[in-house]
Amino acid sequence: MENNYKKIVLGGGCFWCVEAVFALTKGIVSATCGYAGGDTNNPSYEEVSSGTTGHAEVVEVIYDASLITLSDILKTFFAMHDPTSLNRQGNDVGTQYRSAIYWNDEDQKNEVESFIAAAQKEYTKPIVTEVKKLDRFYRAEEYHQQYFEKNPNQAYCRLVIAPKVNKFKKVL
Repeated sequence: MENNYKKIVLGGGCFWCVEAVFALTKGIVSATCGYAGGDTNNPSYEEVSSGTTGHAEVVEVIYDASLITLSDILKTFFAMHDPTSLNRQGNDVGTQYRSAIYWNDEDQKNEVESFIAAAQKEYTKPIVTEVKKLDRFYRAEEYHQQYFEKNPNQAYCRLVIAPKVNKFKKVL
């Protein structure tokens, strides 16, 4: 990776939603759907969806730290999902849809923990976002990559992803 490029892995419900918003965010080099946080090696979508692998649907976000800060990424992430909802985002229910942040180094860990402590003041319920060191990221199957971009007329895309993307287009 280039010198200014950094990586953080985020889980905020369905990875299609998270990927779609970060794909539009200035300073993001790439947003890749995948799986992290579980015990199964190289899991499939079907295995992760069963809730038995321990993995969450996540997005590996590669960002140019000279163009966007981790704090700005976390602000976007917390605005796009409910970090107080345990193992669910909207109608997506199960541990695979948990709120999660997988960090890569101690600086990221400290920044994430400080961000969450400050953000907690904005919520009446406790933030339940899992914060752990990234063990392994598994890239999801190709048909999951750029799902919203490739399938804008699919019902889930129109009803769930499009409103989130449109909200962030206004803000971004």
